[in-house]
Amino acid sequence: MAEIILRNVSKIFKDEEVISDLNLTIRDGSFTVLVGPSGCGKSTTLRMIAGLEKQSSGEIWIGDQLVNDTPPGKRNIAMVFQNYALYPTMTVRGNIEFGLINKKVPKLEREELIKEISEIVGLTDYLNKKPQQLSGGQRQRVALARAMVKKPKVFILDEPLSNLDAKLRGQMRTELIQLHKRLGTTFIYVTHDQVEAMSMGDEIVILNKGEIQQKDSPMNVYHDPNNIFTANFIGTPAMNIMDFEKMKNFLPALNGDVKYVGFRPEHIQLSAAEKTDPHSIILLGEILTRETLGAETIYSVKTNAGMINCKSFSEPVDRLRNVQLRIPHEKLYFFNYHGERNRSVTIKHNEPVLIKGGR
Repeated sequence: MAEIILRNVSKIFKDEEVISDLNLTIRDGSFTVLVGPSGCGKSTTLRMIAGLEKQSSGEIWIGDQLVNDTPPGKRNIAMVFQNYALYPTMTVRGNIEFGLINKKVPKLEREELIKEISEIVGLTDYLNKKPQQLSGGQRQRVALARAMVKKPKVFILDEPLSNLDAKLRGQMRTELIQLHKRLGTTFIYVTHDQVEAMSMGDEIVILNKGEIQQKDSPMNVYHDPNNIFTANFIGTPAMNIMDFEKMKNFLPALNGDVKYVGFRPEHIQLSAAEKTDPHSIILLGEILTRETLGAETIYSVKTNAGMINCKSFSEPVDRLRNVQLRIPHEKLYFFNYHGERNRSVTIKHNEPVLIKGGR
């Protein structure tokens, strides 16, 4: 196992800086997920850690070793990619064994390793099959097994589930979590899928334009975002972000620098009845669309404060068009002109505030 430290790491492609002065510590034994939109720099960061890309400046440490000039094969890292990269003419056993043969590992030791790893990933019955005879999930297990026999300090996984269907992705997520717990090795996982990030990582690193937006546990990232980018990126639907200028006449008095007001769709309570509440914002709106997704329903509601997304876990309000939306003050998030969270804002509670709209 190994702690990984990136100090003031930058990467420039042609004249474009894609990673800017990155400082990141990945805890020894953690399951750390790098997540962000396409082009945010997550795969580039991964490749620099692995040694497949050379950083333009800064230091990369794996354990107590500075690896700036260490070739990939000597960094004690195993990588799993989305395209598996299996040898089609070799059996499962041959694919797993190939790297061990190149390292001149004795035959008896190779057989013991293959047996141990095959049992862990559930491939014992498939060792004599070739990749084309396997399902996508089984091929992914072969790629994992091939990485695991190296007994690396660090596993690097670059969107390994993106080629699988939704059901198989869910199954493989569970298997990877269990595998990490069993091995106790440092896992670094790259994805653009927030569901994978939230469900798999014990720590999430959110990147945008080569910079870290937030690094925290999944629940802290969701419930306590540092900025609008994080608040919008994590959560489905995204957090409602309202311009303060459009809402200031309907909000209680605030103390602090506020440019935007945010609230999660699931923190909105929908009702047909009009009620007052001195500790909530009350909005009147018109339901424009409903998306019924089984356990939850997502509504798009038009109000004078703007369009708002609501998520409800109650029975769908099919027959209602005009509704009241209640948002508790304690569920509001405040952001400044730079889109950064302002946690010092306080609310002065007076009479209930009614925002009329959509009728």
